[in-house]
This record gives sequence, structure tokens and C-alpha cells, in this order.
Amino acid sequence: MILLRDIKRPIILASGSPRRSQILTMMGVSFELAKSGVEDEDAYLDVNDLDNSLCRLACAKAEDASKRRPEALVLGADTTVVTDDSEIIGKAADKADAARMLRTLSGRSHTVITATALLCGEVNFRESVAVHTQVFFRDLDEEEIWHYLSFPEYEDKAGAYAVQGGAMTFIDKIEGCYYNVMGLPVTATLGLLKKFIRKETDNGRQ
Repeated sequence: MILLRDIKRPIILASGSPRRSQILTMMGVSFELAKSGVEDEDAYLDVNDLDNSLCRLACAKAEDASKRRPEALVLGADTTVVTDDSEIIGKAADKADAARMLRTLSGRSHTVITATALLCGEVNFRESVAVHTQVFFRDLDEEEIWHYLSFPEYEDKAGAYAVQGGAMTFIDKIEGCYYNVMGLPVTATLGLLKKFIRKETDNGRQ
């Protein structure tokens, strides 16, 4: 059986997201934090190849910390929202932009995609995966949109909402990983960590 306690290297989360930190902590993972060195994130995104472009972005977020700490396992991630007509909805520039986003999502489904990357420079390990979750919003009226936006919860969130906060009342149903919508898919992240453990174990046998 492969267990997370079999990881003997330090783990670094290359993200300032408190949601990702919360999820990793709930998973029982001990980790350090490092800031992502990526500034122009939108330059990475390609609507015609969204999964792969998001994975490249997640890898880029992890690379800076990996170069500084090649012995460590570095986890990077990026989340975006895509409407059913392929419009990419990132983080709101301001409250008016957030209101526009919520109107766009109202009464329809959208896809939340989180790409997660795991790097270890010392052993040249680099793996990434993109996970999709379908989220269905009920119809929202202007009053509740602006009431929601009167709180800072929407800030720095893809799609201008937090599934684990007040926006839970907007959602009819979710198909797929709930934690993916928060910003880190649990099963996929476990899969990356276990893949690394297998690589280390196999190398130790050689």
C-alpha cells in the first residue's frame, strides 16, 4: 500500500491560496508555502487547448520554487471557469466585473478546471493533470448578486465566487470533485503524490 507518509522529501505548495492550503491540511499533508513567480497568467491560456495550457501554467507556478529547492516536491495549481459557450472566466478585476461574471453564470452550467502539477528537480520528476467539475447555478437576481458582492469573498476567485462560502446558495448541483471547485482536486493530487512515491521506490530498488 502506498501512503503519503512514505514521502521523505519536503513538500512545498507554490500558491498563496488559503483554500489550497486548507485542502492539503485536511488531506494530512505537511507542507511549506512559496509564492508563485508567474505574473502574466493569462498569457499561458489557450481556449483551444485549455487543459494542456493550464497544466503548463501550473508547472510554471511550481518551477521557481523547484529551482530554489530542487530536493523538494513542489505543488503548483491553477483554476479557471469556462462557460458552456467556451468563454474563459478568470478572477474579477473589480466589483462591477464580478457582477458581470455572476450574471453570465446565472441560470446555466459552467465547468471549473483545475490543473495541478508536481515537480521535483533533483530527480527530474514533472507530472500534471487537469480535472473538470460541472457546476450548475440557479437563476440569480440583481439584489442577491450585489448583496454577495458586498462582502470580499469574491475577490481573487475564478468566476468571482467561493463554493465553500456564501455562494453555496447559488448552486443547484455539482457533478465531479467539490474540492476541485475550491482549487485543488483531492483524488488527482493524491494520484500525483503516489506516482512520485512509486518512482522513488522503483529508483531505490535499482
